Amino acid sequence: MKMQTSTLFKFLLGTGFVMTAGLVGCTSSNQATDSNPSQSSTPVRADVPNPVVPTYSGIKIDGSSTVYPVSEVAAKEYRKEKGEKAGAIDVKFSGTSSGFKKFCAGEIDINNASRPILKEEIEACGKTGVRFYELPIAFDALTLVVNPQNTWAKDITVAELKKIWEPAAQGKITNWNQVRASYPNQPLKLYGAGKESGTFNYFNEVTTGKPNESRTDYTASENDNELVAGVLKDPNALGYFGLSYYEAKQNELKALAVDYEGRGAVLPSRETVEKAQYRPFSRPLFIYVNITAAQRKPELQAFVTYYLDNAKRFVTQVGYIPLPDEGYRLTNLHFYQGKVGTVFDGVPQPDLTISELLRKQAVF
Repeated sequence: MKMQTSTLFKFLLGTGFVMTAGLVGCTSSNQATDSNPSQSSTPVRADVPNPVVPTYSGIKIDGSSTVYPVSEVAAKEYRKEKGEKAGAIDVKFSGTSSGFKKFCAGEIDINNASRPILKEEIEACGKTGVRFYELPIAFDALTLVVNPQNTWAKDITVAELKKIWEPAAQGKITNWNQVRASYPNQPLKLYGAGKESGTFNYFNEVTTGKPNESRTDYTASENDNELVAGVLKDPNALGYFGLSYYEAKQNELKALAVDYEGRGAVLPSRETVEKAQYRPFSRPLFIYVNITAAQRKPELQAFVTYYLDNAKRFVTQVGYIPLPDEGYRLTNLHFYQGKVGTVFDGVPQPDLTISELLRKQAVF
């Protein structure tokens, strides 16, 4: 008879297996790295004898504002189910990049991330001995939005987005008619992710070709709610943020269809992401878990198990696109087996489809 994942994990905890799973994963991951360069473990420096481990009680989560709603719901539901046994769970957001700085310094247990970990972040974790589980939990459709009073824009091309957002556009592309000749001579006001946001890196990688290159004369924030509020108040606005934030205000905002490589304009939705039609702005969302913290803190093990077992429900509840059942099976399996590191080489990989993510997970 097939044992349920949560029951299996409780059994493993009882036998002490999970306390060593991270160490086993380190070995198997390093072997996989030698044979397959697409699988990278954390390169821990030889002069770091003891990994940095969070010393506080309870669970601390930070990072992506995009992933924040999912982790917040997970924590809320876990507290409701477990009561006082849940312990303290602190969920905040400061942006994916800022979160990785705290994560690699051992200041938090879980980093929410709207992009895969980068090489420099892998190196930072290696210097402090922090090894991690990379756990995909959902897909997002990064959404281009305007104010409903904008009657002229219904779609936009990736080439037009590059024209708007590349560094050379700063102080020059300031009106809508400079984007497309048929648009009116109206001011163009931009709202987008701040530099500590993984969304900032992802959007730039897709539009300008470099994750850190963007014009800077726009309203920037790591708080997506601030960007939503800005677009709501500004008839000349163009902004971008996660699908969940758009859907929460979809009666007050207007999404633009995106035309990628002349394939036709496509609106963001669960269906267009699942069918790999909304490109190149569909992207996986992750939680990264500190392995040593998970080994030493039973409350963290229990919470991550609960999170993964219920991720599909939480993701759907907040408005993102859940992974196929096979995706969650692989994510659970990687956590239980102690799979260490990342399958993404530490480099941005935009325009990743759900099927491509599943292939990466399957060979990890």
